[in-house]
Amino acid sequence: MEEEPVGTVIDDHAVPASIRLSDITSKFKFSEKDSRLQILDNLAEEATFHSKMIIERWGAGEAATFLLASVAIILGAWDLGIGEFASGGDYNRVFTEGMLFLKDMSLIFALLSIIAWVGVIVRLWLRFPIMRENLVYLLVGMFATQLGYISAHANTPNFPTNTGINDWTSVGMANLVLIFLSFVVVHRAVTETRDIHVEERHSHPDPRVVERARRDHSLGLWSLAFAFWYLLVNLFSWAGANAIAARPPTVENNFGVTSLYVLTNILAIGLFIHILWYPQFMLGGAGDRIQSVRAREVSEDYTRTSPKKRQGICPICSSNTPAIQHPSGLIEVPCSQLDCNGRGKPGTTCVDCDMTLPTRIACSSCNSNTTITSHFARQEAW
Repeated sequence: MEEEPVGTVIDDHAVPASIRLSDITSKFKFSEKDSRLQILDNLAEEATFHSKMIIERWGAGEAATFLLASVAIILGAWDLGIGEFASGGDYNRVFTEGMLFLKDMSLIFALLSIIAWVGVIVRLWLRFPIMRENLVYLLVGMFATQLGYISAHANTPNFPTNTGINDWTSVGMANLVLIFLSFVVVHRAVTETRDIHVEERHSHPDPRVVERARRDHSLGLWSLAFAFWYLLVNLFSWAGANAIAARPPTVENNFGVTSLYVLTNILAIGLFIHILWYPQFMLGGAGDRIQSVRAREVSEDYTRTSPKKRQGICPICSSNTPAIQHPSGLIEVPCSQLDCNGRGKPGTTCVDCDMTLPTRIACSSCNSNTTITSHFARQEAW
C-alpha cells in the first residue's frame, strides 16, 4: 500500500486518548476468586475502555456508515408485500437477463441496496486508510462465504438437514477462505504491526514502562470481536441462502429466517466497523502500516537485523542532544566530566572515570535542563 498523502482524511485518531487502558481497573475481580480467571478481568477492563473510546471517538461518520449498511441489508432482503420470493420468479432465466423481469418494486429495492453497499464500502475506505488492504480481504472472505452457502443450498434447499459430505464441501472451502483471509492475513497483520509498534515506539530502559505500553495496546477484546464476527458471517450467510432456497412455488412464510438474516447481518456490520476502527485508532496516529512481518520484509520496509538508533531531541527547542537510544531501548549518554569520553546508561557509573553519568542534559541551544527520557518523547496518540 502506498503512503497516504497528508490531508486525505481528517485523522482525529492522532488526538491523544483521554484515558489509557492501563488506567482502568475493574471493581470486581474474578482473579481474586481464581487466578486462572485473570483473562476475564482483562476483557472486562478492555470492554470498559472500548466503550469509553467509542463514545468519545465515534461520531456522525460511523453512525452514517452503520445506518447506510443497515438500510442496504433491509432493502436487499425486503419481500413483504411484493411476493417475488414467494412466487419463485422465473428460475429459467440467468441473473443478468432475469433482473429485467423482476417486479418493479423488487428491482428498485435491489438497485438501491447495491448503491447503498457501494456507499458503505467507499465510506469505510476513506475513514480507515491504514486498513484499506485488510478491508478488501475481509470483503472477499464474506463474499466467498455467502457463495459457499448458496452453492450448498442449490442441491439441498433444507441445508444442513438431510445432507451428505458433498453438500458440505462448498461450505468448508468457503470457510477456509474466510479463515485464511481473516485470521491468517488480517488478524496476524494487525497483531504483528502492534508488536512492532510497541517494540520500536515505546521502548524504554524501565521494563515497567514497556509492560504498561503492551497493556495499553492489548488486542484481547478486539480478537474476541473478530471471532464473534466470523460466526455471524456464517450465520447470516446460511440464513440468507436458506430464505430463498425453497423450490417455487413457495407458499410458506420465510419471515423468521429473513429476520434472522437481517438481525445477524446488522450486528455483523457493527462489529465489522469496530474491527476496522480499533487498529486505526490504536496505530493510525503513528503512521504505521498494517502489515505482517513477512510482508514488511518482502517490501523492504522493515528488517529486524538493521534497526536504526534514535538521536535525542530537546523537548524545548527540538535541537539534537548527545543522548542516543539504541534499537533495544537502551539510552546512552556521554559522561559530563571534562576530558572523559565515556558513555553509558544514565545514572550508572562511567567505566572511564568512575563518575555517575548524568540523568539530565543541558541543551546547548536553549540552555534548558531536562530529563534524558524526555528527549525521546513519543508523538503518536498512544
